[in-house]
Amino acid sequence: MSATEFGIYLHWPYCTRICPYCDFNVYRARDRDPQPLVDAIVADIEGHYARLGRRSADTLFFGGGTPSLLEARHIEKLIETVDRTFGFSDAPEISLESNPEDHANFASQVAAGVNRISLGVQALDDVALKALGRAHDAASAVEATHAAAKTGARVSLDLIYAREGQTPDAWADELRAALALPVEHVSLYQLTIEDGTAFARAVSRKKLSPPDAERAATLYETTQSVCDAAGFPAYEISNHARYRAARSRHNELYWTGGDWIGVGPGAHGRIPQEGARHATKAHDQPDDYAAAVGDAGVGWASSEALAPEIVADEAILMGLRLDDGLDRAAVEALRARPLDAAAIATFAREGLLRVESGRLRLTAAGRLLADHIAAVLAA
Repeated sequence: MSATEFGIYLHWPYCTRICPYCDFNVYRARDRDPQPLVDAIVADIEGHYARLGRRSADTLFFGGGTPSLLEARHIEKLIETVDRTFGFSDAPEISLESNPEDHANFASQVAAGVNRISLGVQALDDVALKALGRAHDAASAVEATHAAAKTGARVSLDLIYAREGQTPDAWADELRAALALPVEHVSLYQLTIEDGTAFARAVSRKKLSPPDAERAATLYETTQSVCDAAGFPAYEISNHARYRAARSRHNELYWTGGDWIGVGPGAHGRIPQEGARHATKAHDQPDDYAAAVGDAGVGWASSEALAPEIVADEAILMGLRLDDGLDRAAVEALRARPLDAAAIATFAREGLLRVESGRLRLTAAGRLLADHIAAVLAA
């Protein structure tokens, strides 16, 4: 994956319900007419194009929120807007985050141009799904996975583990069942308690007790063992693919320092402007976002030029997550100074890091301490 690759992240913020673990920029859909926000996102894409010029998009990712709530005609309009402005490279990846309960729409959404479905299954256990606030049950999740596979699109499943009361054996059985479905990619996330969420309030009231760090580490190790045995090796700390072509190209773009624009309420972007890498963020509230697009042509609440040191820090944090590792020389060139050789040697001696052909790669043990190692190297 080259850092010159270019993608578009499109945030659709509406959900039929708000999950208790979610801290994303989301709002209840209720009976909102989607057309005004679709129109605003179309104008935002056009505004980005006016600023950046023609640059073929390698990936387009519909995230949320729940973009599978969008009708096929809206998806087709948004894809057509990208094609009309930036254009697509050959064989682009066009992903749609989807909920199992929207499976009746998958075929028409794929016909509109989607070629990868990222399915928010989250669990294959009915009790866990209820606790996670999901609207589907395990049987309908399996049904939706088969429906997604029948469209011919690539299929990825999202699952959450390290749930309250979860045992390694139960998780292993659940994960094996998921990997036996017609999928080629899985994103497996440890449950994290984010400030401001319903789960955070439940923890503070002692109504919820997530696993401690030791149990979470055991569940992570179980994850790796089961996935390896099933032919789904990890190419990133939380992501596993049957083969290289099944990897998420859009997420790899983030992890390898590529450029992307963010459109839709609350979307983040990283774009080159005036000789610097800029971090952009759109307004969170849909009405504020639409107003900004109308006034300025883009929905940005902020645009900040990032210092090379910040760009390097992001490269370290993201690059270490990958099985391919971090290009040491490239990061040191960004920083204009070397990484801490003594710290690298210490991590290598402790079995947390490998230094191979100029790249720094975390070991299985090192991945459990990825954020700490990245912070030390970025110091």
